Amino acid sequence: MAIADSHLQHKWSLCPFWQSSTQFSSYSSTQNMYNQPQSHGHQNGGVASNARSSAVSSVARSILPARRRLRLDPSNNLYFPYEPGKQARSAVRITNSSKSHIAFKFQTTAPKSCYMRPPGGILAPGEGLIATVFKFVEQPENNEKPVNQKSKVKFKIMSLKVKEGTDFVPELFDEQREQVTVERILRVVFLDPERANPALERLKRQLAEADAALEDRKKPPAPDKGPRVVCEGLVIDEWKERREKYLARQQVEAVNSG
Repeated sequence: MAIADSHLQHKWSLCPFWQSSTQFSSYSSTQNMYNQPQSHGHQNGGVASNARSSAVSSVARSILPARRRLRLDPSNNLYFPYEPGKQARSAVRITNSSKSHIAFKFQTTAPKSCYMRPPGGILAPGEGLIATVFKFVEQPENNEKPVNQKSKVKFKIMSLKVKEGTDFVPELFDEQREQVTVERILRVVFLDPERANPALERLKRQLAEADAALEDRKKPPAPDKGPRVVCEGLVIDEWKERREKYLARQQVEAVNSG
């Protein structure tokens, strides 16, 4: 269910990942800088100067935007075909553009009408996937079609640097809250499914690719069709092995029938 813009800030403030320690760290660092005792000695002056430099560096780090770890396509919006009364699908390609393993997670302002698959995960350096987003499209008010207009619903994608071999659990973002980076805030945009649109065509391709990847994951691993090598390079005669299994089944059936 979409929420009004006037309530967005309050809504996000309930999410621990949205709150940032930027203001606090900036204020604290600035206070420390001005609270350094004045000293006339050369040595104490050097210590005070180093402390001020460290405080200024801390303030600068808090002001500068965090370096993005994920590359998103599309990068700013989530496009949905406008089909009132139906559950529509959107997609976003997520690629780890860093040199570390990165955990990602979704949040939305409309959790009752939206969900994501997968809702989170861990990507190796250079690895990517297509996440599928599902949303129930409500009937319009006053019979107006909000096509090609931004909805009030938003999605937030967060990232967290993790060690190789880490298992994904949502609690990672709680335990390391200070290290979480907000990668993007994506706005929902509805498209007219009956009119040609480059964004709609790209969405169809991404959804087809996501469906194909899902079907591949459901398939059992393909058996090894090559000759099996055992011991010191001896190759098992597969025809002979099948013959022996067939004879063994015949013997079992003969015993059971007798």
